[in-house]
Amino acid sequence: MTTTAEPAAADACVVGIDFGTLSGRASVIRVRDGHELATAVHAYPDGVIDTRLPGGRTLPPDWALQNPRDWIAVLATAVPAAVRDAGVDPAQIIGIGTDFTACTVLPTTADGTPLCELPGYGDRPHAWPKLWKHHAAQPHADRINALAHARREPWITRYGGKISSEWQVAKALQVLEEDPEAYAATERWIEAADWIVWQLTGVETRNACTAGYKGILQDGAYPTPGFFAALNPAFADYADTRLSTGLLPLGAPAGRLTERAAGWTGLPAGIVVAAGNVDAHVSAPAVGVTEPGHLLAVMGTSTCHVMSADTLAEVPGMCGVVDGGIIAGRYGYEAGQSGVGDLFAWWTEHHVPGSYRDAARTAGISLHQHLTALTADDPVGAHGLLALDWMNGNRSILVDHTLSGVIVGLTLASRPEHVYRALLEATAFGTRRILEAFRDAGVPVAEFYAAGGLTQNTTLMQLYADVLGYPIHIAATSQAPALGSAIHAAVAAGAYPDVPAAAAVMGRVHRDAYRPDPARHDAYTRLYADYRTLHDYFGAAGTASAGVMRRLRGMRDAARREPAPALASPGTADRREPTTLTGDPR
Repeated sequence: MTTTAEPAAADACVVGIDFGTLSGRASVIRVRDGHELATAVHAYPDGVIDTRLPGGRTLPPDWALQNPRDWIAVLATAVPAAVRDAGVDPAQIIGIGTDFTACTVLPTTADGTPLCELPGYGDRPHAWPKLWKHHAAQPHADRINALAHARREPWITRYGGKISSEWQVAKALQVLEEDPEAYAATERWIEAADWIVWQLTGVETRNACTAGYKGILQDGAYPTPGFFAALNPAFADYADTRLSTGLLPLGAPAGRLTERAAGWTGLPAGIVVAAGNVDAHVSAPAVGVTEPGHLLAVMGTSTCHVMSADTLAEVPGMCGVVDGGIIAGRYGYEAGQSGVGDLFAWWTEHHVPGSYRDAARTAGISLHQHLTALTADDPVGAHGLLALDWMNGNRSILVDHTLSGVIVGLTLASRPEHVYRALLEATAFGTRRILEAFRDAGVPVAEFYAAGGLTQNTTLMQLYADVLGYPIHIAATSQAPALGSAIHAAVAAGAYPDVPAAAAVMGRVHRDAYRPDPARHDAYTRLYADYRTLHDYFGAAGTASAGVMRRLRGMRDAARREPAPALASPGTADRREPTTLTGDPR
């Protein structure tokens, strides 16, 4: 799929490449004003691998993997298509910037070959990249957190007291303990954000954003070998041998495009490639969010909240506080919700009768639009329902994947559109809880921005304004991560001195796109008090109600779990050279 704007003038451009959960996209952006000339999208053929490996092996519950060849295909399809449709000469492209979902992490050999591409490893689940929403490492994250508090590790407070099952260390520990041979063959444990830059430049680099937020690197150091050894003696050398402390600041050049990567992309070899970045964090400058207290919510299948501040504070349940993690010279804060768009999709895919689909089809609108419209004008609380937005666990502020969703108030009069509306509201309440955590920790949110696919739902965005009580500024581009990556590419190429300077020219935002309605905000504030009651009752650690959730989840997982077949141990002689892609990268 390609979208095209007006033809380009004959001046410098950059390419921003955004690797998402289900697809990757490339945008050609004009350097002098941030204008999007064209964007091309490539859907991953294997998408999210969460039930079976491509070879057929069944996966246990809570797994989510991806195929690295799908990512290379983005370079070989979306980039040439975007450049062609932009009408620019490839010689006008002066740099490339990339961003990725995170923590999406993979095991490779020392030359960057993914383990899953080695003979004998394709049917081993732990040889494949673990997508950000792989949650099967929760027991390992629990142990990491307990040990960090027992040892009074200073870094744990930078993460609100808990690290997530989604992050690098928990996922690596899971590999070690569930497939020691795959772990032994892992010579590099690397974020996909850095791996794709490696494929473009031929040089292994690590970026400060993913290392700080997802890798537990603080003040220039990972946790000590003693800490890792206390988790498992074989884990002692994890950071020393499989990671890298040679970090690049955001906006720095990581290297230059190789001849091989030039063949994939159709771009000139030798142009600058910027350091890797995370999709949410890189979106901040795309909407001009570079000042302290300005929070950006990137709203899609999940939501990530990022904000910079001049002060360092301990905020409960944060995904991390990293010096320079978003903007150099400022502390970057990250929070998030594990399920937002995924919740709405879950409800429409599994719980809405066919008659609703027929009505939406007749009206020429999507089922989401139909359900939204049915309650758009209802008074606050008219459906009599209240939901907890934990169908995919809770990221902030409870940091507990084992929590599950709750819907209170169901009666025989409840209709699908009522539950759908309650789920929309629940995600807004979850965001309000995060904003309260920032405020209570002394780093209040002054302005609220939003980007991502969900911002196209005008009813949802007005609902957020009413629940939060903030005017909402909306990204003026549907490709905020790609634009943010392009901004970093322009800085890496020397077109601007730093990211704030580039963002001031290239960033695009609609200010005050939604303003809160005072009466509805007051009504939602009363309903939010009940949300907090449920939030604390079901979410507080050690409560009987949270225990019920965990036991139910354990029963489900035990019933779904299948014994893994025995696998032969591959030898080093089975390794092959990295695949050289020509033509179709699949």
